[in-house]
Amino acid sequence: MKPMVEFCASNMHHGTDKLMKKLEENPDYEVIEYGCLGNCGECYLAPFGMVNGQIVSADTVEELETKIMDEIEEEQALREALDRLIDDM
Repeated sequence: MKPMVEFCASNMHHGTDKLMKKLEENPDYEVIEYGCLGNCGECYLAPFGMVNGQIVSADTVEELETKIMDEIEEEQALREALDRLIDDM
């Protein structure tokens, strides 16, 4: 299952549009842009996105990219551990 990374069109003034385009180039990610993700306070204050429904925010777009990648890696590690646990049953 591909990680889903979602962005809010109203948050693009922080520069998240460039990050979104970069992630769209990677076929390993499902990248979606919405007109609104319903996090208006977050959207106004800082760059943010969502990874599989979890809000990820940062002070800069560069930091956001790092946090998004970390979240994806963490979720993949958890999924792999769960798969191993199920296989061992």
